Amino acid sequence: MSAAWCIDDPIRRLPFYFRAAGSDKERMRPADNVITILEKLVAFDTTSRNSNLPLIHWVRDYLEGLGVAPLVIPNEAGDKALLLAHIGPQDVPAIALSGHTDVVPVTGQNWTTDPFTLTERDGRLYGRGACDMKGFVALALAAVPALLKKPLKKPVEIVLTYDEETTMEGVAHAIREIGSGWHKPEAIIVGEPTLMQVVDAHLSIAGVRMRIKGRAAHSSMPQLGASAVFAAEEIMAELVKIREEFKAAGDPTGRFNPPYSTLNIGRVEGGTAHNIVAENCMLEFSLRGVPGYDIEEAVDRICAFATGPVLARLRETAPESDIAVQRWFSVPSLRPDPGSEAEKLAMRLAGTNSTATVSYATEAGSFQEAGLATVVCGPGSIDQAHAPDEFITLEELARGERFIARLVEECSS
Repeated sequence: MSAAWCIDDPIRRLPFYFRAAGSDKERMRPADNVITILEKLVAFDTTSRNSNLPLIHWVRDYLEGLGVAPLVIPNEAGDKALLLAHIGPQDVPAIALSGHTDVVPVTGQNWTTDPFTLTERDGRLYGRGACDMKGFVALALAAVPALLKKPLKKPVEIVLTYDEETTMEGVAHAIREIGSGWHKPEAIIVGEPTLMQVVDAHLSIAGVRMRIKGRAAHSSMPQLGASAVFAAEEIMAELVKIREEFKAAGDPTGRFNPPYSTLNIGRVEGGTAHNIVAENCMLEFSLRGVPGYDIEEAVDRICAFATGPVLARLRETAPESDIAVQRWFSVPSLRPDPGSEAEKLAMRLAGTNSTATVSYATEAGSFQEAGLATVVCGPGSIDQAHAPDEFITLEELARGERFIARLVEECSS
């Protein structure tokens, strides 16, 4: 029996922590209130196109019922909101547990269960967001009663954001609130699914959408028109050059797979028929950069190429032509920060002396860019995120529960 399970382990005495003296099966299952809270969270359809307010209001009511007064801060449109909750002393930098409340769509996916009803089967909990990342949010909320019973020396904050899956506006909003809605924390743990590995590095990502307008003409007289599709082809050829430059530059950290920045052309839509010079075309692409590579420079370059020489060629025959560029999201990379307060804390709580990398982007990069020590560590596997029949295992949720339990003990010791 390991030290983590010994009968004198103070962690086992936390009310939200499963009993150490139980069977192996019991140890692999989180407390019932964790599952109950996760069931409530999954039931809210917080697909990014929808409001997250019903979920936020439920969390507010839950916390107020425990005696915690969270701040609910709406966005400019009033259809979404942040939630910031502070537990513990006010004059000490906190440890922040951060999670996003939005999920990706289920449209077109073949689910065998209702995606918005948490369903337990064969040691797994199925539901949209169960893994990404309402499982971690449920763990943080379930720990609040234990935090309130402790004489905390270091406060814990819960930060819930919105639109992580789309524009990252929620984390930008949270950062703008530092100094008013909440104070600069000592460390932030973003609970994206990492199988409870401590992640100290991830890629950056930037997305661009271009809408190209040329002039339609009969295809037998192409000199009378200006093809938006051919203009898109020029832009894509330039993107291919940038992709090859990414490969040649490689990965200076030596930690990512593939070992270079990447580029993907995700959507191309345009034209009307084979015998009409295409008047319109839409091009959508994204770039992912390893830490240390400035993908914004590459985005600047391709945007300048499109609105410069490509547009000029269109306007030679169609002066009314246009290329509208929308840089619709940009997320900075998470850079390794050895010895940061967030890294040291998370490694202690996870019981590890190593860190990992992931190829997806998270809100952690934005927090770090704002000068906040941040790591990513949460239950579940990214392999299940966004997929039909998304799930988190009971074992992973229990591992996350142990991690949070150790945080409670650390903040009160």
